[in-house]
Amino acid sequence: MPKRTDLHRILVIGSGPIVIGQAAEFDYSGTQATKALREEGYEVILVNSNPATIMTDPEFADRTYVEPVTPEYVEKIIAKERPDAVLPTMGGQTALNVALKLYDDGVLEQYGCELIGANARAIRVAEDRKLFAEAMEKIGLKCPTGTTVTTLEEALAAVENTGFPAIIRPSFTLGGTGGGVAYNREEFETMVRRGLDLSPVHSVLIERSLLGWKEYELEVMRDCADNVVIVCSIENLDPMGVHTGDSITVAPAMTLTDREYQVMRDAAVAIIREIGVDAGGCNVQFAVNPANGELIVIEMNPRVSRSSALASKATGFPIARIGAKLAVGYTLDEVPNDITKTTPASFEPVLDYVIVKCPRFAFEKFAAADPGLTTQMKSVGESMAIGRTFKEAFQKALRALETGRAGWVVGERLADDRLTEGSKEELRGALRRPTPERIFQVKRAMQLGMSVDELHQVSGIDPWFLAQMQELLEAETQYAALPAVDADAMRHMKRLGFSDRQLATLRGQTEQAARELRWSLNVRPAYKMIDTCAGEFPSSTPYLYGNYDEESEAATEGRKKVVILGSGPNRIGQGVEFDYCCVRAVLALREQGYETIMVNSNPETVSTDFDISDKLYFEPLSLEDVLEIVQRENPVGVIVQLGGQTPLKLTRPLEAAGVRILGTSPDAIDAAEDRRRFEAIARELGVAQPANGTATSVDEAVAIAREIGFPVLVRPSYVLGGRAMEIVHDEASLRDYFERAARVSEERPVLVDRFLEDAFEADVDALSDGEQVVIGAVMEHIESAGIHSGDSACVLPPYLIPPDAVAQMKAHTVAFARKLGVVGLINVQYAYKDGQVYVIEVNPRASRTAPFVSKAIGVSLPSVAARLMLGETLAQVGFTEEIVPPYISVKEAVFPFNKFREFDPVLSPEMRSTGEVMGIDDDFGTSFLKSQIAADNALPREGAVFFTVNDGDKPTAARIAARFHALGFGIFATSGTAAYFTQQGIPVTSVLKVHEGRPHGVDLILNGEIQLLVNTPLGKHAQVDDEKLRQAAIANRVPYTTTLTAANAAIEAIAARRTREPGVRSLQEWHAILGASRSAVAQ
Repeated sequence: MPKRTDLHRILVIGSGPIVIGQAAEFDYSGTQATKALREEGYEVILVNSNPATIMTDPEFADRTYVEPVTPEYVEKIIAKERPDAVLPTMGGQTALNVALKLYDDGVLEQYGCELIGANARAIRVAEDRKLFAEAMEKIGLKCPTGTTVTTLEEALAAVENTGFPAIIRPSFTLGGTGGGVAYNREEFETMVRRGLDLSPVHSVLIERSLLGWKEYELEVMRDCADNVVIVCSIENLDPMGVHTGDSITVAPAMTLTDREYQVMRDAAVAIIREIGVDAGGCNVQFAVNPANGELIVIEMNPRVSRSSALASKATGFPIARIGAKLAVGYTLDEVPNDITKTTPASFEPVLDYVIVKCPRFAFEKFAAADPGLTTQMKSVGESMAIGRTFKEAFQKALRALETGRAGWVVGERLADDRLTEGSKEELRGALRRPTPERIFQVKRAMQLGMSVDELHQVSGIDPWFLAQMQELLEAETQYAALPAVDADAMRHMKRLGFSDRQLATLRGQTEQAARELRWSLNVRPAYKMIDTCAGEFPSSTPYLYGNYDEESEAATEGRKKVVILGSGPNRIGQGVEFDYCCVRAVLALREQGYETIMVNSNPETVSTDFDISDKLYFEPLSLEDVLEIVQRENPVGVIVQLGGQTPLKLTRPLEAAGVRILGTSPDAIDAAEDRRRFEAIARELGVAQPANGTATSVDEAVAIAREIGFPVLVRPSYVLGGRAMEIVHDEASLRDYFERAARVSEERPVLVDRFLEDAFEADVDALSDGEQVVIGAVMEHIESAGIHSGDSACVLPPYLIPPDAVAQMKAHTVAFARKLGVVGLINVQYAYKDGQVYVIEVNPRASRTAPFVSKAIGVSLPSVAARLMLGETLAQVGFTEEIVPPYISVKEAVFPFNKFREFDPVLSPEMRSTGEVMGIDDDFGTSFLKSQIAADNALPREGAVFFTVNDGDKPTAARIAARFHALGFGIFATSGTAAYFTQQGIPVTSVLKVHEGRPHGVDLILNGEIQLLVNTPLGKHAQVDDEKLRQAAIANRVPYTTTLTAANAAIEAIAARRTREPGVRSLQEWHAILGASRSAVAQ
């Protein structure tokens, strides 16, 4: 049936900030859905608090609200915009929970708004574990034996039936948050308490453990006429007990018999019908007992999920796009498949290739965290690879992770594979426990002669996968022993997915030598198209993957071409903001008539969508893969400055291979990254730097530190996200740092800087065409110096740094851009202390602040940068002067500390945030308030504030406490702080420290007596007391701050809320206010 004509305005709810368990895949699905709805002539209203995504750029929806994704704020938007319908299935768990709350509270009914895509009953039955189990029983399918409980007592009774190990799954949480596997009663009690606390409906499912069973997912779509298609089957390489997001997964499923697949398929169709997802996509997870083939349904998500993004990229069947069309009344046979353009969406995709997805983790940033993988998701990103066989795709996916491994390669040291002695005994124990390194432990075990059967017994990995890996190992041995390598031997190895680097190691060559040998044998990759129907119908979208078959598909002649290198898998320090920059550049260059070619390996993002670039190469971003593509396509040049460190690391080798790098020259990038060269430039320009030195040995570092004085900031050069950056307070800690972290950088010296305590920091983004430089924005960090810029909240325009200092920063930025000959973007970080401006670092590339600035000033910086790189001037583009908005924008970072409970949540120079949110309003207090609500750190309206601060902070803390007292808050403090407050005449209740006895601060937090914690760590080692307080605050969802500047901002926000209730405005309205203020100034 044709689309609905009774709907005109549709509200799409986004997923908010990127967190573990809910990452860029929803940014991708939401973007696709808004485009699909606008194509059909609907007016789209979007709410999403995340500035880093392309989805919140003003041209993607008619009204874009960068406001907190909470029931309270979404209700304000509905009241103002009066949409006819709400589409809640594109924004992950966040959007579902908000939509359901608005439905239950009668808000949707009050404003005459309906849910489309999935109705309230479908959401509730799929999400509520108890209702879901009842629905499955009704249609004759089995769920794991389990009981839904709402108290600890009920849980203890339930576990009598299920026995240990028991699986704990909280209802309505994302990425399995709060869940896990309990092996004994003590673990069980801890997990249940936490699960009940984190579940918004305070219910937890206790179920029988299916550990060791095989796990599968089916991506299913259904329309309102009850047509159902299975888009893709996905198999987890890890057995049950590991969250799908944390497992290596393979599509299509490899180890199902045809009959088993048909049974699973029929079950999935029955489930989607029973639950009643009547328009759109969903995914169903199954467990299969490897002993007897028994099938059990684990769960179903009535929305697009992280697997839907994977399935869309794997098949070329855009699930979110088609789901949005089905939600407004189309049927599958009425929607065309965009890849073939000739078949309808009711044709099921068929794959004539294999997809492997590998998760990317960040345990190196959370040293104390438990690296064991369970039902709660811990990965921060993923890579995907496409090959003709499992072996090829598997090795390419591991290479694409960018963790320094060129394929299925064991670590250089035993510790790299989480082992200490590497014996068979140790491996048997290690292989029983899933960790990110287990896949490499399997290889070590095979090298020691462990059989496939034994490996299957200890790891639970299916024997078919283990046999495939065994064959890879045998191929290595044979290749290493060949007297000489001919074209057949080389091609055989390349078809197994071996990289040039692996082949070089096997024969004791350099990577360059291995590549030259391969080229001399004329063994080059061919590129195949993904066409959704296994070549039955021609594909009209050049979406390509490399392999070593005979013939290539997709022509290479045509218009002037530009290759844009993406940012690879998401990780902490390099997230979706770089994908945003790449997408903006692609769109800008397509508009200018260039053929744009995107290279990326990340299935979650918009840059790898089928219709963003003219051609997409879904390949790892390694030098080998990029060189092959560039040589095949012969572009005008390659853009490296938009994808973060991943493409920057390829700059020099690409240049050496004769590839033209567009924009800022590789030498200028190197001058900014190389500390010694950079220092000379700063001196020449007369810009002050903190006293510093560069060390290549431990003793040299100690000598420098003595000379410039502790505390010092130490860091390797050429790193991302402050990897291994630390503030060191004395010589012993400095030596310890070199023991632990100095290996981080490849043949690069370590930098030692005098640390400027209590300085203000600022970021400046600017654009340069090689002649003219225009400032994009100056942002002031709300946290004081010493906290990574990606982790600090920041405000634009600055509000505490004096105007003359801001002017000086702008002048310095212009000077740096001119001196380095920047063409494109440049980001400079400054510190301001005691009337002096210091430069901290210069990045002649896109930085993570680019999307935030673009939204705030109404000009997309990366779009302009891309045009400058291809030779236009700022004047030709029409961006010739800085835009200073008449409103305040605040960016706040979002952290994964609730997933890593063992880790102390104090901020440092090493970046740990996974995402960010933005708050916009007329005054600072309200903007900051919105950013805190959006970051799930909602500030209290009343109650008590608990202070525990170090001596140097007491005078400032007293002023803040006095303001809280004036607003009617109760004040608690530890003995020393309390004594100081009393002297200042502030009424305060003294509280014992944890080691002083009870009741202490943690007790107060647990009893709900504290609504805000202000805790500044003490110098060298934050004491155990402080750590316990911060962890208790996170576990009990008490907002906390570890810097006084943030505490000061919090009081501004609380005070602002007392004077007026925050309103909501769309970006389009803010930009109209901006335009009006600029034309008023111009007159």
